[in-house]
Amino acid sequence: MFFFILLFLHTPVEGVAAPISCYNDQGSSVDWFYLYKLPHPHRKPVAQGLKYLLMDGGSEEWMDGKVLVNDSSGALGRTMAPLYEENEVGYILYNDQAPSPKHGHTRDENRSGGHTKGVVLFDKKQGFWLVHSTPHFPPPKREGSFSYPSSGINNGQNFICVTYPMERFQTIGEQLKINQPHIYDCHIPDSLASELPSMVQLCKNSQSRGGNTSLLHTSSSTANRSVALLSLAGTQFISFAKGASFGADLYHSWVAPTLQSDLLVQFWRRSTGILHSDCSQRWKVLDIDLISPGQRLTFKATEDHSKWAVSKRGGSGRDGPGGWVCVGDINRNKAEETRGGGTVCQQNAVVWKAYRTAALKCETCTGSSAECDSALREIQEQH
Repeated sequence: MFFFILLFLHTPVEGVAAPISCYNDQGSSVDWFYLYKLPHPHRKPVAQGLKYLLMDGGSEEWMDGKVLVNDSSGALGRTMAPLYEENEVGYILYNDQAPSPKHGHTRDENRSGGHTKGVVLFDKKQGFWLVHSTPHFPPPKREGSFSYPSSGINNGQNFICVTYPMERFQTIGEQLKINQPHIYDCHIPDSLASELPSMVQLCKNSQSRGGNTSLLHTSSSTANRSVALLSLAGTQFISFAKGASFGADLYHSWVAPTLQSDLLVQFWRRSTGILHSDCSQRWKVLDIDLISPGQRLTFKATEDHSKWAVSKRGGSGRDGPGGWVCVGDINRNKAEETRGGGTVCQQNAVVWKAYRTAALKCETCTGSSAECDSALREIQEQH
């Protein structure tokens, strides 16, 4: 009987509109999920580059995706589906590499605004905030259906989706305003406008510039802000948002000292001005060199476009037994010190273990590459 009640609560009833929420591969609404799109192995069929791992609140570890990431019946496709239906929803789609009218095969990075990628979708009751790292994703609403871009196949990509009650989206809009996102499609229903002025302003400014805005003239005067966001089910996440005026590395200058923990950070390593591991302050940041999420596939950081960070286990302050995991949209390089971007962090033992065991090798404080455990022991001796 108990199982039947749970199934009824989390599975859409035929004839009743499904709630706007994060969804898993089974079609059940979930409070949150993490999705790791694996890189395309060399000389393998294209489909190998569409495989993914998934984790939600009911998981004990990474689960293999039931389908490919471009399949509408998978977690990502099910979550995005309400955007393309004929319904009255509020949404903001933003990406510094926005999709082109022909499914986004061009490189059109907007380097003047935030290095940010995400989706906000909600109705009068609830919705989700999806933060990710995939260029040219998702297609605008006018295209009418979910798809995954070819530009997101070769490299690893990361997604964090959290379901929030509608009243959280005003705060989310304020965070996005700090980030200075490139918004390429948006709509805020009149019925929700009075409750979400931050979202209204974001959308209005993008439309006044023909959908091509970095909000440089209307950005928040706040250089950076972190806020706690409670999900629909009451799970706490921390959103870190920085603007161009912050002028420093997100992870070493802010996230690590705030969480009071050394961090291992994965980010896109094939760009100019890469910031090396930094052990100059109390809380150290080590760059990850080699990755194997769930031990399914081992690959170099140069093959992974994801942006995530994981703390070491234990420690003092807010870093509890489970440790912290942060998934975001900004890298560690010199140029992005003066661009907007952010990350969303959660303290969770299962999620921490999944990401921490994925980090195999790291750049040490002296610039060599070693097993991450050895690199952490090295900085522990310095504390």
